Amino acid sequence: MKNFDVVVLGGGTAGEAVAKNLVEAGKSVALVEKLRVGGECAYISCMPSKAMLRSAQARTLAKKLLALGAATKNPDLGDAFQAFEIAARRRDEIASYRNDTDTASEIIKSGVALFRGDGVFTGINSLSVNGESLTWIDLVIATGSEATIPDIPGLSSIDYWRSDQAISTPNAPKSIAIVGGGPVACELAQIFSRFGAKTTIIEFGDQLAGKEHPDVALRLAANLREEGITIFLNTEVTKAELTAEKSSRLTLSNGQVLMCDRVIIAAGRHPQTSGLNLGLIGIELGEKGEILIDGDCRVLGTKNIWAAGDVTAIAPFTHTANYQARIIVENILGGSRKANYSAIPRAIYTDPPVTSVGNFSDSEKNTKILTSKIELSDVSRNSTDSENGGLLILAANLATGVLAGASAIGPHADEWMAEATLAIRAEIPLAVLEDVVHAFPTFGEAFEIPLRELARQHRLFNSESKKASSKMTQCEHEFLLDELTKEVKCIKCGDLDDEMQLPNHALEIEEEKDEFYKTQVSFE
Repeated sequence: MKNFDVVVLGGGTAGEAVAKNLVEAGKSVALVEKLRVGGECAYISCMPSKAMLRSAQARTLAKKLLALGAATKNPDLGDAFQAFEIAARRRDEIASYRNDTDTASEIIKSGVALFRGDGVFTGINSLSVNGESLTWIDLVIATGSEATIPDIPGLSSIDYWRSDQAISTPNAPKSIAIVGGGPVACELAQIFSRFGAKTTIIEFGDQLAGKEHPDVALRLAANLREEGITIFLNTEVTKAELTAEKSSRLTLSNGQVLMCDRVIIAAGRHPQTSGLNLGLIGIELGEKGEILIDGDCRVLGTKNIWAAGDVTAIAPFTHTANYQARIIVENILGGSRKANYSAIPRAIYTDPPVTSVGNFSDSEKNTKILTSKIELSDVSRNSTDSENGGLLILAANLATGVLAGASAIGPHADEWMAEATLAIRAEIPLAVLEDVVHAFPTFGEAFEIPLRELARQHRLFNSESKKASSKMTQCEHEFLLDELTKEVKCIKCGDLDDEMQLPNHALEIEEEKDEFYKTQVSFE
């Protein structure tokens, strides 16, 4: 039996970060990982997919050189499928050839005890890994998530890919069908389509990217269709078959039959909690199979068990896992830090990308959500870059006067939308946001018009609220002109007089004062 201050089960983004930081703080730490140290993101998910998206984007941009005035003729880009192979080699280098040797060596060198294998709980305070028993003072569970495979008759008879296999292939199929229409499906569709594959997306819901604002999702679908990608919505695969030619035949709920060289399953993910014997340590799972945690990232009903990353099903992104890891480290070391998930951004890294943050719903108490939109084609930078426009939607809580949500699709939206993330997290007043000046010409300027509109609506909302309040208190208004703001206000309750009903002589005096001031200035 080996005893540690902290045992971390799962060596992905969150687990690796927790282990490294706690050992640096002087704790004895064991890290248990059955696959790769560093998790999926670095090797078979985020990094390789973004590498391939960049190569696909560069290939598409090269086709526009003549239109952009950068060449006398469009270049010969060669065979698309051969280009895919070159892009795949670049991808593999970025993803360390899906080999975690260097990362594992670094974490061992830092002082973390690394145990390779499946960890299974054997008691209230013990974990078994390849026959070795580990005990702890604090336990951190960061086992991540795994692909959800839909129950499709005949699916096991065809050689389908999961998303990790699709993003690791050295060659592109001539034709693919992607089951699922979420972020991963959209990114894979654009990658394979831009490298020549006939591509189809099959989504059972009524829009792509079901978590996104419907207007943004519509633009995303339109962009992909414009590139030649076929999209079926409100459609399911009812049967999968392998043909004599080793192709896949999919029967769809809309009555169509689809033939393709490869089927990719990208139908979502679920927390990886099966087979751990979590019941032995008193952990009950949520409806999605997730581990339930409090604001400290402590597992509900426990004192010294923590959880982070996809296994919690809270905003399951790499950046969330890193954030939760920081919370856990600080709290294990004696702090009392609480997580705040109000402004966790998410992105779909298609070209152009989709980015969203915050909340568009007014279902919560004391909220009144109003939205404002702007077409990115109205922004000057769109013209200089010869881009195809896009859309920015902002949502404000008029009751509190702060930004509540933001969603965009457009060039570099994954970068300039950071402004909305900060505004929502810091609860910056709309009055301050509308006063922010953006450099010209940038896509960041898109914020200005909708923010001014939301700020104006907030002022009207406040005015109406004050009126309603003053009526309840039956204030006998005494209106005077505020010298600073030039607004007519009640000196008792501060209510605005929208009709500006000051006595005529008072207004005349103000006009005389203004005229006198102008005269003095002109003489100077």
